[in-house]
Amino acid sequence: MHFYNEHILPRLTHLAMRQEQLLPYRSRAVAIARGRVLEVGVGSGLNLALYPDAVRGVIGIDPSPGLLRLAVAASRNRTPETTLIEGSAEELPLEDGSIDCAIATWTLCSIPQPRRALSEIRRVLKPRTGIFSFVEHGLAPEPRVQRWQRWLTPAWSRCAGNCHLDRPTATLIEESGFRIEELRTGYASGPKPMVFMYEGVARRGS
Repeated sequence: MHFYNEHILPRLTHLAMRQEQLLPYRSRAVAIARGRVLEVGVGSGLNLALYPDAVRGVIGIDPSPGLLRLAVAASRNRTPETTLIEGSAEELPLEDGSIDCAIATWTLCSIPQPRRALSEIRRVLKPRTGIFSFVEHGLAPEPRVQRWQRWLTPAWSRCAGNCHLDRPTATLIEESGFRIEELRTGYASGPKPMVFMYEGVARRGS
């Protein structure tokens, strides 16, 4: 599995995540970014070309060396300035209240401890003005689809970089101290257990 995770999975992830149908989701997620941005799960850097001029700099963190190598190539000769860090979202190497905007696109599904990661995102966001913009896939509303998601997830997570199909994304975010201000949900194209999307914007709760 080491060879697969280090060399094959990053390429497969990059190919899967660069699908044309995902671009509108990415564009909406990063459109509100401004100031100093943290991208959790920067992956191969597919969002880097989409950041608006209001962004002063991007810090991208990801645990995968293979994906970060691709992100380095994607970040060359681009503005804003990008700093890439190999690390865990559960232990962000950033000071409290130092980030204007956090971005997560199809990331919370694969983090081993999503609540801890969300708590870390909340910690580094500026208390009153910081925003968290996200697009994720997760638990569908229909019991029939949920059953498929829970049945598929054990095998799927082993071959897809710990990706869970059945995480209740909005609930996880709210239970981690965020106030969701905007939320859109619905199916993208593809097998229903894999494509129920959550898009939204949240702020630190009081």
